[in-house]
Amino acid sequence: MLSKEEILARTDKGLNVFKHYLLFPFRVGRNFLNPLYEDKKASCNVYFDRTNDQYKLKDYGNDNYSGDCFNFVGKILGTDCRHADSFIEILQKINQDLCLGLDNISGNQSKKSILPLSAKSSMSPILETVPEQPKPIKPFSIKLKPFSELELTYWQQYGISLEIMKRYQVVSLKEFASENNEGKPYKLTPSDKEPIFAYQGKRYLKLYKPFSTVRFQYAGDMGDKYCFGLEQLPPKGNILFITGGEKDVLSLVSKGFVAICFNSETSNIPQSTIRKLSYRFKHVVILYDCDKTGMEASAKHEQQLISLGVKRMILPLKGTKDEKDISDFFKLGNSRENFQKLFIQFLDTIYAETMAVLKSCEIDFTKPPISAEMIVSINNVPLGTQGNLCCITGGEGTGKSNYICALVAGTLNTDDDDIDTLGTHIKANRLSKAVLLYDTEQSELQLYKNTMNSLRRAKQKHFPESFRAYCLTGMSRKERLQAIIQSMDKFFYEFGGIHLVIIDGIADLIHSANDEAESIRIVDELYRLAGIYQTCIVCVLHFIPNGLKLRGHLGSELQRKSAGILSIEKDDQPGVSVVKVLKVRDGSPLDVPLIQFAWDKKEEMHVYLGEKTKEEKEKRKENELTATAKTIFSQKRYYTYQELTDKLQEYLDVKERTAKGYIKFMREKDIILKDPSKANYFVIGHG
Repeated sequence: MLSKEEILARTDKGLNVFKHYLLFPFRVGRNFLNPLYEDKKASCNVYFDRTNDQYKLKDYGNDNYSGDCFNFVGKILGTDCRHADSFIEILQKINQDLCLGLDNISGNQSKKSILPLSAKSSMSPILETVPEQPKPIKPFSIKLKPFSELELTYWQQYGISLEIMKRYQVVSLKEFASENNEGKPYKLTPSDKEPIFAYQGKRYLKLYKPFSTVRFQYAGDMGDKYCFGLEQLPPKGNILFITGGEKDVLSLVSKGFVAICFNSETSNIPQSTIRKLSYRFKHVVILYDCDKTGMEASAKHEQQLISLGVKRMILPLKGTKDEKDISDFFKLGNSRENFQKLFIQFLDTIYAETMAVLKSCEIDFTKPPISAEMIVSINNVPLGTQGNLCCITGGEGTGKSNYICALVAGTLNTDDDDIDTLGTHIKANRLSKAVLLYDTEQSELQLYKNTMNSLRRAKQKHFPESFRAYCLTGMSRKERLQAIIQSMDKFFYEFGGIHLVIIDGIADLIHSANDEAESIRIVDELYRLAGIYQTCIVCVLHFIPNGLKLRGHLGSELQRKSAGILSIEKDDQPGVSVVKVLKVRDGSPLDVPLIQFAWDKKEEMHVYLGEKTKEEKEKRKENELTATAKTIFSQKRYYTYQELTDKLQEYLDVKERTAKGYIKFMREKDIILKDPSKANYFVIGHG
């Protein structure tokens, strides 16, 4: 039987499907370039999903290609396996190409047996019916004539020009000839009072007699998927209106809008057609007549197509014979601008809840927001401010814990005593707001020793009630985050605010620092909390940074969201640690001084040694930008000035002004060179 389960059983849980369509040898779990698009970085692999007991593909470069073997074949075929008809096609393709010999779908086999569960639940039982015999197509012939002045006047009252009618193949008939139901020939001829127009198709004709008792008549083979205006649609657009008739389509087009219609308001609207159009247009809107038939039909179609995001718009018309559709709306003297305003009002109703919430986030330019106070800074360069994240990173044994102890000591100093905070300024906590330290890695004993060192550094005898330190190693990762969120909320109200939060080991709040979805979720949540409580959250990430970049998805997210990033590294001198700034929100991190600290036997703690020399700072800047240039130019040999500016902004997460300063520095140091044969193109000069 041709089914998803049977194919997985015959293909080693989907692995053989990947082996067949990937035209090169690969190893499970080993990254390769995705052959389905111009992939420049090997970040795609086939892995075994134990939860679903099948092999899947994960593409970190473009997650749209991630999924099981059926999704992968669907991408090759250019179809979507989430839809029933497409899924059947994918199963048949795999069965045929891999010569599995499974039974093909026959008339006696129910389709629902081969559909995915999501498709099964949305389909009604398939009933066996006797197909209707097709009706014979009657022959017809026409004679065309130029539009008369009266006919042009009729169309022009709706704003429809002769040019638009030509584009949509609307013609004026001099004669129409065909046969009646008894096979007897007959002819129709127009008059000034009863003109005959026609909407021409390839194999059909739809007659439009606006002043006759029977207004519409059909000839030829229209098929069951008649859609007027479909061929004239642009490749992409913003709004697509579905109207009740052809005249409404032409009227909207005359005002610069895009529209289609099906045979009538009560005709079926094929979901497959709308699904394709929904990829091309931001809004697909039903705009039917305002009479009883149109209102009922538009409501019905909206419900049927709600999963595709289709909405219905109701015109402010009476619903009478002369005031019911969009053609009448324009005939009454309304302009394009009038209709545009109606559409904006329509969006207001759709987005009412969102706009109400967004209103509270709107900037009031008459009342400038209060500037965020600096909580953590070096030489007056803000690294941790209210409402923001600050990241501290570094490898094992570089001195991160000692540096964190200095930050804690700074918060305990309420009287501006002269204490050593290792070259970093911490805003005094004069209002005795909460200071919270959460440790996810160290033992309870080690955390106790570290905090007692902070107390001694701060020259205090005891901790204030507002300081709390927690060892979270005994909790699960999910429990840790919940504990942080709930305790922050409690202490915010208990102490009238939160001065500083330190999370030593942010990676231990999620299962994997390389999980993109989890990384985004945790950083977004912490950023949200920093904003709510107007505090600075210091996130300690136990990674060794790659130059000016943080590694992993978690590092990338922190790079984007943090106001400042500090890297604690070992110096060339034994026992000396260096604090390097990798990011500041405004300005260049390479212009912030390098500060040093080391263990002092006499003081029995780490002490500040001062800043590194200007020459050493310049050398660091040159080394970091050389490494950055090598990375960037390994992807592409030449860049224009603007391309290189954009690349530095993206790679280092800096402002345009800073990126241009880096380019100037790299040119002065011959890190990059300008190729005279290719104006404004740069080529790496070292390595």
